[in-house]
Amino acid sequence: MQKNHIEKKKMTDELSKKDGKLLLKLARQTILTQLGQEDDEPESLKTEVSKKILEEKRGIFVSLHKKKDLRGCIGNIEPVKTVFEGVVDNARHAAFNDSRFSPLTYEEVKDTTIEVSILTRPEIVDYTDTKDLIAKIRPGIDGVIIKKHYHSATFLPQVWEQLKTPEIFLNHLCMKAGLSSDEWKSGDLIVSTYQVQSFEDNFTPI
Repeated sequence: MQKNHIEKKKMTDELSKKDGKLLLKLARQTILTQLGQEDDEPESLKTEVSKKILEEKRGIFVSLHKKKDLRGCIGNIEPVKTVFEGVVDNARHAAFNDSRFSPLTYEEVKDTTIEVSILTRPEIVDYTDTKDLIAKIRPGIDGVIIKKHYHSATFLPQVWEQLKTPEIFLNHLCMKAGLSSDEWKSGDLIVSTYQVQSFEDNFTPI
């Protein structure tokens, strides 16, 4: 299932549905290989993927959910890795190196869903006050990054499903960054937004 969190006319660098299926296959194969349940290394898929996946650098997140509960999520916001490299690295880290969770076991695989999120390049929001900031953030569409000194955090657009208003969204994002919940009202946060194209499938052994 492909889910777009922004209109196609806005997402000019979309991947195809076929690309999305291959990324899910790549993430699945990476994790199963790490568990000793897959003979082929992820590198074997390079003959199947498009040049765009092999060479284009994008922000990438890989999220795992077990019976709808988060089971691991690791990613890079900035486009420092190719799509192929980002999916391989982040799938492995989401499954086995997310400090919030124990490493994924093979027994859990059948109950786990995998999601690959492809990010656009973040853009800084130019805002004058809290009212202006809220008006420029689009619920359900924008992922948001906040920074203040050494504090920073991001929420993917998918988080709007739980935090439905900009005020609640920003409150929780500030707390995630280690700031007070109303720090966004101070007017001195650096706020950036990005959009996401995500692909999700059942994560089951093959």
